[in-house]
Amino acid sequence: MDVKIESSWKAHLQGEFDKPYFAQLVKSVHAEYAAGVCYPPGRLIFNAFNQTPFDQVKVVILGQDPYHEPGQAHGLSFSVQDGVAFPPSLQNIFKEIQDDLGTPIPTTGDLTRWARQGVLLLNASLSVRAHQANSHATLGWQQFTDAAIHALAAGRENIVYMLWGGFARGKAYMIDRSRNLVLESVHPSPLSANRGGWFGQHQFSRCNAYLQEHGKSPIVW
Repeated sequence: MDVKIESSWKAHLQGEFDKPYFAQLVKSVHAEYAAGVCYPPGRLIFNAFNQTPFDQVKVVILGQDPYHEPGQAHGLSFSVQDGVAFPPSLQNIFKEIQDDLGTPIPTTGDLTRWARQGVLLLNASLSVRAHQANSHATLGWQQFTDAAIHALAAGRENIVYMLWGGFARGKAYMIDRSRNLVLESVHPSPLSANRGGWFGQHQFSRCNAYLQEHGKSPIVW
């Protein structure tokens, strides 16, 4: 199957595109988008891969599925389009960055600037039905995105994996901690963050320190 995705990722994931489950996934996603409003716009479903080529990945931030309200999702986990109000989780991410690094809260929630520095902002499911969280979780996306994580784990090293919340932390088994840095915490959503375990973890400075120790430029968060 010919899938429009960034060339280096296409090379590493071609085996998935040729599997029966992926053909069924494509059929199911097309049916969902034809039946009603879904997010992100179809052309942005693979945005995380297109913004951050395989060989440029320095950090992985794993989300569960796209935002499901109008104008928010554009194919990057935790990111919203420019001009859209920050969702609560993103507010808490920015607060922690401010506390950790002393940088001001940004004026935009568009995290494309992170993606272009090597932060793979990957949701486990790459699409969602409007107003219905996790509505595409059973379509087959997770088999595909797990394959992407496996490809990174096998072909790259010295990557920082930021796993926030129980769902993301459940992917830790795929990552060799002797060759990468895994930073785990509760989810930045208010329900989890306000119970403790999100604020004060210094994940962003720890990430940058690790990157610099391995000869990589830090992320301008």
